Amino acid sequence: MPHRRAVEIHTAQITLGALLKWARVASTGGEAKALVAGRRVIVNGQVETRRGRRLVPGDLVAVQGGPTVVVTRANDVPSAKTLAPGIP
Repeated sequence: MPHRRAVEIHTAQITLGALLKWARVASTGGEAKALVAGRRVIVNGQVETRRGRRLVPGDLVAVQGGPTVVVTRANDVPSAKTLAPGIP
């Protein structure tokens, strides 16, 4: 049974091809392209054939025979002012 995991992104959005590599579902861009072209990737319940599809936090990506990935937003790093207010 394929497993489900969250993958944090550090930007507002990410392309499907980049996410597949970032999540280590595909080891190369060519492998990501083949997965998408082979209609083996489902985004939010729909087969996706565009490797450049923009994904945002909350999107769900399932790969046939592989994991299901939930796109999440990485936590923002607190600024120095947040950690030590009053210090310029």
